[in-house]
Amino acid sequence: MSEIKTDWTRQEFKAYLLSYAAHTNYFEAEEETEMILETVSHDQYKKIHRELAKDNDYQSLQKILFNLDKFNYSKEEIHILVEDIQKLFLSDGQIDLLESNFFRALKRLID
Repeated sequence: MSEIKTDWTRQEFKAYLLSYAAHTNYFEAEEETEMILETVSHDQYKKIHRELAKDNDYQSLQKILFNLDKFNYSKEEIHILVEDIQKLFLSDGQIDLLESNFFRALKRLID
C-alpha cells in the first residue's frame, strides 16, 4: 500500500476527494464549493485546500487510495462516493471534457 498516509476523518477524506475532483478542470465553481462545504466546516475546507495545493497528482491519488482502504469502504459506499463526484460535476450545470475523463479514470481506480 501507499507510503503516503493521512490522519483525516471520513468527512475530511470525502472533502479532499471532492476538492480534488472539483479541480480537475482547474476551476472550482461556486456550486462545487457549496457542495463540499456540506461535508465539512469552513475551517476544515481551508485546511484540505491548503493540503491539496501542496500535493501533486500522484500524492493525491495515493491519499485517496490510502483512505479508501483505511476506512474500509464497501462497494456500496464507493458507489455512493462515485455518485457524489458525479453530482459535484453536475452542480454547475455541465460536465466538461476534463471532468468526464477524470470521472472515468477515477471510477476505474476506486471502483
